[in-house]
Amino acid sequence: MDKSQPDSQKPNNRKDGRLVWNHSTHLPGLIRILELLCQQDGIYTVTPGVIGRVRGHSPKMQLRISVPIRGGYKVIARQGKTVQEVFILTSLVQDELQTAIAIAMKHKST
Repeated sequence: MDKSQPDSQKPNNRKDGRLVWNHSTHLPGLIRILELLCQQDGIYTVTPGVIGRVRGHSPKMQLRISVPIRGGYKVIARQGKTVQEVFILTSLVQDELQTAIAIAMKHKST
């Protein structure tokens, strides 16, 4: 078997992360932010999770890193009195992920 390119020398193509659609409802504007986040290097899979209600009110969309999970982090998205869990599988460390989230939120309107 002669291979022209060994597996370790695959072309360096940038591969976007994957956004998993396993719920029919999401916070308004969240999907656009998550799509932008998936385009950043080091983000593999983004999965929106459970939606819930809270007492406090957050007038603007906020994404806050909550806890580390195996292979990434759980992020809490808040807007109004609604929260939604988001699971992000990534090779980024927490500070790098926070920066990536900030970039995605800054560019969501463009």
